[in-house]
Amino acid sequence: MAHLLRFLLLVMVVGIALTAFVALGWIDINFGHIQLSIPTFMYVIFIQAFVMFYFIGVARLVENVWGALNSPDNLSELFDDPPADLEPYKKKVGRYVHESQLSKRQTIPWTILMLVLGTIAFLLGGAHDTGLVRKIVHSGVAYGFIAAMLIGFVRQWYYLGKSHVLLGEMKGLFGISRDAM
Repeated sequence: MAHLLRFLLLVMVVGIALTAFVALGWIDINFGHIQLSIPTFMYVIFIQAFVMFYFIGVARLVENVWGALNSPDNLSELFDDPPADLEPYKKKVGRYVHESQLSKRQTIPWTILMLVLGTIAFLLGGAHDTGLVRKIVHSGVAYGFIAAMLIGFVRQWYYLGKSHVLLGEMKGLFGISRDAM
């Protein structure tokens, strides 16, 4: 899943770069930047929601495993024959809980900032097109969106890799195939 999300994030950056390059007049295609911005920003909304729910889902899964590990009644969900000493499992899963929460905290604020700045830039673009605001206002917010998107992209890329490894280690800890959900 992390590899798919990384690919979709790359497509997002390429789409925003194409839209910005057309707006700046650096490249010329058959579409204006207004026509490109509509599907591109809809795609940004889609992929950012997808990434955000991935990190929320990973954190929730790890918390559920932590809860099952700390409840004697739910150990059968993790083990066919629960071991007598659960401390090594608790120590590792405790670290996984911390790492998954960290991944979530390091990526979701950038996702939200991207969505807010992108929405404002999009709306200000329409306001500029109708003559309600000056071009510099729309451009400034669009540049802010691009900066937030690039910072968020790097953070999401990094933590997608870390979460992917975390899920693999956790599945290995409990003897679950990496391909299993």
